[in-house]
Amino acid sequence: MTTAQQAENTAKNAVLGSPQEEQFFKTGQQKRTVAELVDYIQALTIEIQELYCLDQIPWVVGYSGGKDSTATLQLIWNAIATLPVEKRKKTIHVITTDTLVENPVVSVWVRKSLERMKLVAQEQKMPIEPHLLHPEIKETFWVSLIGKGYPTPRGKFRWCTDRLKIHPSNHFIRDVIRVNGEVILVLGTRKAESIKRAISMEKHQAGSLKDRLVSDTSSPTSLLYHSASLPNSLIYSPIEDWRTDEVWIYLNQWQNPWGYSNKDLFTMYRGATADNECPLVVDTSTASCGDSRFGCWVCTIVSKDKSMEAMIQNDEEKEWMQPLLDIRNELDNRDDRDKRDFRRIWGEVQLFERHVDGETSIEPIHGPYTKYWREHWLRRLLEAQTKTRRTAPENMRDITLITLEEMSEIRRIWLEEKHEFDDSLPRIYQEVTGEKFQDPRPGADYSLLGRDEWIVLEEICEGDAMHLELMAKLLDTERQYRKKTRRVGIYDTLEKCFNTSSRSPEDAIKNARLKRELSEAVSQGDVAKVKQMTLGDVAAINEVDEGKSESDEQVTWASMKFKKENSEE
Repeated sequence: MTTAQQAENTAKNAVLGSPQEEQFFKTGQQKRTVAELVDYIQALTIEIQELYCLDQIPWVVGYSGGKDSTATLQLIWNAIATLPVEKRKKTIHVITTDTLVENPVVSVWVRKSLERMKLVAQEQKMPIEPHLLHPEIKETFWVSLIGKGYPTPRGKFRWCTDRLKIHPSNHFIRDVIRVNGEVILVLGTRKAESIKRAISMEKHQAGSLKDRLVSDTSSPTSLLYHSASLPNSLIYSPIEDWRTDEVWIYLNQWQNPWGYSNKDLFTMYRGATADNECPLVVDTSTASCGDSRFGCWVCTIVSKDKSMEAMIQNDEEKEWMQPLLDIRNELDNRDDRDKRDFRRIWGEVQLFERHVDGETSIEPIHGPYTKYWREHWLRRLLEAQTKTRRTAPENMRDITLITLEEMSEIRRIWLEEKHEFDDSLPRIYQEVTGEKFQDPRPGADYSLLGRDEWIVLEEICEGDAMHLELMAKLLDTERQYRKKTRRVGIYDTLEKCFNTSSRSPEDAIKNARLKRELSEAVSQGDVAKVKQMTLGDVAAINEVDEGKSESDEQVTWASMKFKKENSEE
């Protein structure tokens, strides 16, 4: 058996192809020998060089630190490195999106890889510029979940992918396009990842590279694809038809050009169980963390975080990640309605038909997590961060599960948008960490209302949660308008407080059901039922409207509250 055959068998035994790959191979993909792969890589190197020298369009390479993106970047680097220095004029941007909730081991791996990459690129005079991207603070996972109260992502409510991955990379790519007019995205996507991905790549095919280089030939060597979401951008996937074992053969037999260990990468993969890394996501057709090997440690799209479980189980040095896995499993509650508000995030009760065991019921769609549970998740996260900083290996002791900027934004949302002026975040932070919370936002610690006033208000409301919420909203609304020169809009804001918080949960749900029945009666043309349901409301409105002219505005809380003053004017 030759050395090449031994390498091929080793890769096959170590990394098995996915069921999707097996299905893809059955549809016609031909298996290459190692010798053929070597020849193919040589031809691919020439292809990359030709495409690079063809024009002045900058490249953006998506790098996640996983096997596919590493192989892709390694191909690009090796190809460009053999060009004369005077031909390496076009910038190659290497971008990685850190969602701030990445698997900590992978996150450190990628960050150090980018640092090494930047240093070596300067030494070798390579036109490569690494960039570590992050989501906007207002869109991070913890600001969305703990601050706004978004429930954990699910298949039908996958709010995380856009905010954490697509937006940061697309913002960067659009900036490059704005300056240069066009961009070529180099991605490590492979058709063997899934049948869906293969179909998507064929759908967006822009024509063969050979056709662009030599117009009188029809023998394509690689394909460019249109980006579905990014105008003026083409996607180049040099390893689009590679199998998983071929990726590993290449990584194990060709040295990493920026001096990082591909064998360590192989070891990291062997320590987990799934097949695909979390790729650069530029549109929703790209497989996101829910189908990936290394993704967000908080991901609840999948039923289990098998990679983290395997790391903890297979390596004693990674047992420090157990608190993270515990939080992830606690978040992964398929029926968490008891932890969430009975109203949607904008304060309205919205109903849906629920079908369980052949029975149909009309129930409210639950909205964000309640105050208690948002504070609970913050406390659990800070506890895990404090513990891991004590138990993690030396190179992981500075781990940050939630940043200071994120906590500042969460605090702002609780105070200004949710009117929770008891300002519990600094207190929770100090109780858990033993340190005082240093808010970087100017003036954040100044407020007329605080925990003492909140306690008094709780005593006055005597356990009535909706009454407490209404009073807190009214008081804080007045506080927010207090310093404004013109208090335009205060009546409408106060009106919204009553519309969303003046009823008990039972009454609010009952009222929503009445509205639903009335809407159905109107759509069915049931005049009798409409009259029956609206007669009481009409009488009440007439009573309030007594003495008002037809030209007056509709009845609102403000017009009723200030009716006497307005009439005197």
